[in-house]
Amino acid sequence: MATVAQLDAAHTYTLTELIDLAEQNNPRTRIAWERARQRANELGIAKSAYLPVIVFQAIGGDQRTISPFPKALEPRGYNMVEIPIVQPELELQYLLYDFGTREARVDGALAEKIASGANFVQANQEVAFRVATAYYRLLTAQERLQATRETLKTGQTTQDAAEAQLANGRSTVPDVLNAKAETSQDVFDMESADGDEKIARVQLAEAVGAEPSPNVNIDAMTNAPLPEQLTVSIEELIDRAIKDRPDLAAQAAEIRAADDRIRVAKGEYRPRITLSGNGAQTSIWPSPDAGSLGQASQPTWAAILGIEWKVFDGGARRNELAAAQSKKREALDELTEKRDQATREVWTAYIAFRTALRKQQAAVALLEAANESYGASLEAYKYGVKNLIDVVTAERQLAQARLSGVSARSQLFLEAVDLEFVTGNLLRSLPPATKLHAPEGPAK
Repeated sequence: MATVAQLDAAHTYTLTELIDLAEQNNPRTRIAWERARQRANELGIAKSAYLPVIVFQAIGGDQRTISPFPKALEPRGYNMVEIPIVQPELELQYLLYDFGTREARVDGALAEKIASGANFVQANQEVAFRVATAYYRLLTAQERLQATRETLKTGQTTQDAAEAQLANGRSTVPDVLNAKAETSQDVFDMESADGDEKIARVQLAEAVGAEPSPNVNIDAMTNAPLPEQLTVSIEELIDRAIKDRPDLAAQAAEIRAADDRIRVAKGEYRPRITLSGNGAQTSIWPSPDAGSLGQASQPTWAAILGIEWKVFDGGARRNELAAAQSKKREALDELTEKRDQATREVWTAYIAFRTALRKQQAAVALLEAANESYGASLEAYKYGVKNLIDVVTAERQLAQARLSGVSARSQLFLEAVDLEFVTGNLLRSLPPATKLHAPEGPAK
């Protein structure tokens, strides 16, 4: 039984490290690997049909028989003989020719092996994408928590300004109470974000296949370059998906296996040419109840060349062929469905990435404008030019801008990973679909 991995709470994990751990520990990858090994073993079984079967057996026994005799020779009219025997024997069974049935079985087993290999790659990609999704969700939760802390500081600044204005006689008690209410809301939001962040940690540990625990630390990717633009067109992305997605490769192999099952079913209508034989060392010591018989220990053998041709089977072969043909039609329809699904997913990921890219650019501008708006409103309030409602409104806009910036940044990373996943390039060495650009300065 596999042991559950433990994450080191003192170590800061990168996304690559977590994916590597997941591939080693997640049950889905182990299941897919065992299935691939089973298909490889089944291919070996199919190939063994080209070789003869040799069986050794040894028998030893004692037999008593009654043989009728003319009464002129034996007054009783019969003779009884007891024959002890010892016979070690080698038996051979060899299928010489079956009109391509074995070849179809081997090719079908090879196709199933190819399909299981593609499914193993698909399982690894799905696990990696699941880990990446959980990773970026935790990153978002952490940045949201940091944003709520900054918003709390901003709310406290607003409250301090309101209390200072009240002390100078230029504000009212309701204004101070309103500022305190906003600060309390900021504390509430921060505690909620803190809980969400801990839950995201547990979900990431679960995605990795480790013991679920909030004690996991990740690289915050503060200075990580952001995806800047697409490097290929939508048509090229779709072509890449059709060519490289492991689920489509697996389905194509299933069609090949379905063709081979049809060949096997048709082969059952044809004859089989077989060779069988045996060789033994037969030793007997007969002892009749009258007279005497000689003892013998001699090699004995037999060789038979035969033809087997099933003439009638009650419709079994006809139904097997019909089922195999139906399986092929089913596999073809599944391939069409999966290709359509792949195209839809590529289009969705393509649009989502372009949207995330524009949202990230807009979020940067929004945060800059919200910072300036809040600073100007707070300064004007201190001079008595604006009232507290204007400051609180600007404060809320700044808080929303911070959260929007956090969401846009992590979503951009996730959509870039999604593009690689839906095109079958995740964990592979093909050029990425997006170009990275290092940020000019630290994020606000």
